[in-house]
Amino acid sequence: QDINAYNGDQPEEKLPFPIIADANRELAVKLGMLDPDERDKAGMPLTARVVFIFGPDKKLKLSILYPATTGRNFDEILRVVDSLQLTAYKKVATPVDWKPGDSVMVVPTLPDEEAKQLFPKGIFTKDLPSGKKYLRYTPQP
Repeated sequence: QDINAYNGDQPEEKLPFPIIADANRELAVKLGMLDPDERDKAGMPLTARVVFIFGPDKKLKLSILYPATTGRNFDEILRVVDSLQLTAYKKVATPVDWKPGDSVMVVPTLPDEEAKQLFPKGIFTKDLPSGKKYLRYTPQP
């Protein structure tokens, strides 16, 4: 209820996301989630805030470890989930600071002819000092 109240929501019995209770810190120790620099009143290391994102193949796709003193950035977590979902099924990569709807990069292993067929909205390249055209972009499919 405290989590919902903090976020301005009405307290509910069930949260819309899972939370694992680990009062004895057994899981935190196994997963290396203890913050060595931050300690509680008893001198025990605080647990760090960790985000694990798994793909449909049940493999870990991303983990972010936040120190106990730093809050998580949910906008960034949602951005990463959008990127992971897009890039899992399309032959694209998302550049730094990409947001849904922005142009994406065509993966470098995709030949130009195949890329033209897969991305009918067109492909454009970034002008680089070397003159090489390896940074290929397309509107988000």
